[in-house]
Amino acid sequence: MSEFVAYGTSHSTVLAVTVAGAAGLVVLGRHGGARAAGLCARVLAVVLLVLVVGEHVWEFDPEHVVHTLPLHLSDLAPYTAACALWTRWRWACALTYYWGITLSTQSLLTPALAGPDFPSLQFLVFFASHSMVVWAAIFLTWGLRLAPSWRGYWFTVGVTGCWAAATLAFNALTGTNYGFLNAKPPTGSILDLLGPWPWYLVPEVALLLGVWALMTAPWRRRPAAPARRDEEHVGG
Repeated sequence: MSEFVAYGTSHSTVLAVTVAGAAGLVVLGRHGGARAAGLCARVLAVVLLVLVVGEHVWEFDPEHVVHTLPLHLSDLAPYTAACALWTRWRWACALTYYWGITLSTQSLLTPALAGPDFPSLQFLVFFASHSMVVWAAIFLTWGLRLAPSWRGYWFTVGVTGCWAAATLAFNALTGTNYGFLNAKPPTGSILDLLGPWPWYLVPEVALLLGVWALMTAPWRRRPAAPARRDEEHVGG
């Protein structure tokens, strides 16, 4: 089995499938009816949760516990996405929107994947989990019209900041590199454009806050879409 190569045939195919699937989910969310959209959301939530739990159990190594914990944001995003799809709680939708559109998309475009190419299990699980988080973010936001708000923006900033502070401390104590906060990933990424460690953390934070703000502002300039009947009872 050949090694994975970024932007090779398999990677390009995954990106095309991700885009096509996202477009299909938007159409379903807007025109498929409340029952079909609700069923689709719950099926996606279950599949994503089963997939990511299986991945984390499979990757866990009791002999190297601190190095095999699901502490990357990309490890946490599927859980928030599954929660958002099932409940449509606003806080979960906010995390899914900001993390999914930026961080999960970046993982798809610049995958930190060193190993066998398609159809290896590592390849399939990596891209399926990241693609489904992106699908969830797009489906909820554009398909079901659960638009982000400044409250959701600041909530996401606060949660991400707490995660970063805790992860930096954990990395320092254990010699790990969760979130690539203590070193750049071994494969190419956007961090290569931001300078050496630790200085790349400053423009990374500024870039993330700015992009998330730009992702929020257009939604606040338009009138809120009326809630669908199947969403009116959902709190959060």
